Amino acid sequence: MINNDTPQHPFYKGCSLKFVYQDDYLLVLDKVSGLLSVPGRGKDKQDSLALRVQMEFPDALIVHRLDMATSGLIVMARDKQVHRQLSMQFQQRKVQKHYTAVVNGYVAQTKGEIDLPLIADWPNRPRQKVDFESGKPCLTRYKVLHRNPDKTTRVELEPVTGRTHQLRIHMHAIGHSILGDSLYANKEIMGQSDRLLLHANSLSFEHPATGEPLTFICETPF
Repeated sequence: MINNDTPQHPFYKGCSLKFVYQDDYLLVLDKVSGLLSVPGRGKDKQDSLALRVQMEFPDALIVHRLDMATSGLIVMARDKQVHRQLSMQFQQRKVQKHYTAVVNGYVAQTKGEIDLPLIADWPNRPRQKVDFESGKPCLTRYKVLHRNPDKTTRVELEPVTGRTHQLRIHMHAIGHSILGDSLYANKEIMGQSDRLLLHANSLSFEHPATGEPLTFICETPF
């Protein structure tokens, strides 16, 4: 049985861990919005999903990350060998990831692709920017799920590549910023939600020990 009670530690903020799956090789969790995936720089940025999980599972290693503002599925390995195997699947783009987002305005096309290269916007870190000369290739697929009466659109997003802030900046670049986005949206769109409306709701990969195809679904909380 999975224990959902988070151990107390100096950085604990009263939010329990949400386990989706657990075995001897890996853990899958539903990260809440507002929690770092890994500790950052400074004493005020030490609370993180990785730290909380390691209080209960000292052998757990983070495999990939979600932005602090993004919620949803994240996988951790139970040892270094599993970590290498899972990391390789991510690097080789064998992992399928799908997100749900609510964006400003009505997205005209029912589905499409956004192919815009990204690079760090160094003077304005942690922001990223589109750069056709020096940016790294970056591809996002999107599909409209529902056009809402309040002139917003619920979309499914698939990041084919895995760049920092990829989904946020790609949607902003085509004129449909994600609601609650404090980095790329204007003040009006940012103010339409008290959190970033971006959630990693589906994750598929091969089990690192058995090769079994695994798919995890996590309900979108908005």
